[in-house]
Amino acid sequence: MKVAFFSTQSYDREYFNRHNGTHELVFFDVPLNAQTVLLAAGFKAVCVFVNDQLPASIIAKLAEQGIQLIALRCAGYNNVDLNAAAQHHISVVRVPAYSPYAVAEHAVTLILTLNRKTHKAYNRVREGNFSLEKLTGFDLHGKTVGVIGTGKIGEIFSGIMQGFGCRVLAFDVIANKHLESQGIEYLPLVQMLPQCDIISLHCPLNDQTRHLINEHTLRMMKKGSMLINTSRGALIDTPAAIEALKKGHLGYLGIDVYEQEEKLFFYNLSEEIIEDDTIMRLMSFPNVLITAHQGFFTAEALTQIACTTLQNISDFEAGKTLANKL
Repeated sequence: MKVAFFSTQSYDREYFNRHNGTHELVFFDVPLNAQTVLLAAGFKAVCVFVNDQLPASIIAKLAEQGIQLIALRCAGYNNVDLNAAAQHHISVVRVPAYSPYAVAEHAVTLILTLNRKTHKAYNRVREGNFSLEKLTGFDLHGKTVGVIGTGKIGEIFSGIMQGFGCRVLAFDVIANKHLESQGIEYLPLVQMLPQCDIISLHCPLNDQTRHLINEHTLRMMKKGSMLINTSRGALIDTPAAIEALKKGHLGYLGIDVYEQEEKLFFYNLSEEIIEDDTIMRLMSFPNVLITAHQGFFTAEALTQIACTTLQNISDFEAGKTLANKL
């Protein structure tokens, strides 16, 4: 099958070409949007990533060009109008799991870096500054960690934090029985937030979770607590988080995702003027750590993403039941 890949980087080309069998893969660096949708002409499928936007208008144009399949090479699908895809008889498949360990471990990386300030220590030592002033951290052992969303990633993250000797509380629509058997207590959000030293977000983005962390819920959190987001940027109302940081109520913020990331993340903008005042304000805080959607980025995850995506495409071409169809 001839497949148009959008928003591709060098690692996409490397891993998909390495694991490809018989498909004809054509890689475009640009994202899929109203200006680039005509590039899909002559293809039967498009493969897209988290920042490609596929509203009803784009899907209609894809259908006009004969696209039969939208293959997401990611787990999230909030950027695709599924109803429009169904109306145009376009199948949508995704990669529901690649390496949940990668994302869970990255969340822990953000916690440890923010806490022990290893990024600052690294830069100091390179400049010959061996002072320990202002590098004080805290023991994770004995702290209370709140996990919002206890799917596979949240489950793995919870286990890691228990390994540090943390008390772990959880919030989700449906309790994870395995986590309950491991001594993790499920509580309503209003009861969990005030108890936690660290909050980590591991839930999908939908109408119910958009801006789940907002002015109201931030006020519920313990003063000086740490907030970590490796899930979706829009789970956090960023201006509200900035106000909480300015007031000193939010003690630390670590994010691997950002609500307006599609114009920033995955690009080298080091020689350009960044016009996003919100992220520039976030970057000005000494207690904020930002990584650019790096959580999934391990060799194991990239391999699984490529293999699952290519299998989804092969199954569609062969007329088989699509295990990962949305």
